[in-house]
Amino acid sequence: MAPIELTRGDLTEQHVDAIVNAANSSLLGGGGVDGAIHRKGGPDILAACRTLRAGHYGKGLRTGQAVATTAGRLPARWVIHTVGPVWSSSEDRSSLLADCHRNSLAVAADLGAATVAFPAISTGVYRWPMEDAARIAVSTVREVDTSMFEVVRFVLFDQRAYEAFEAVL
Repeated sequence: MAPIELTRGDLTEQHVDAIVNAANSSLLGGGGVDGAIHRKGGPDILAACRTLRAGHYGKGLRTGQAVATTAGRLPARWVIHTVGPVWSSSEDRSSLLADCHRNSLAVAADLGAATVAFPAISTGVYRWPMEDAARIAVSTVREVDTSMFEVVRFVLFDQRAYEAFEAVL
């Protein structure tokens, strides 16, 4: 099992094989983590996403799925795009958030990535409560066979997120 690391910082500055993008379903960029990845990674990421949209992902990426593209100008080799669920107080969507982590790790393994970095998926504009997102993310990574990875890292943007993930670890 790969060690799980936590760090505060900017996901787009991680020197890892693959970073996970909390993408929107269009795969064409957006706000938050998705926008930052597209801005810093440059036009190659958007071009790769457009190619995906022209093929199998013509209607976009479904919630919980994951797919990889180049990382463009980022220090990572690949960006793994996954669409997190919007939090709902009336419907349990936890399995979809777990799928984001599980499927992203499967894509990373298929790529041969040794190091993977995740953001706190769905905790921004999708309003997933940070403590619950941390619990789901960490427990899912622990349940998956991660022996092929050297490290799985969660890159948390602020202290509140870091403390939520740290409490779960």
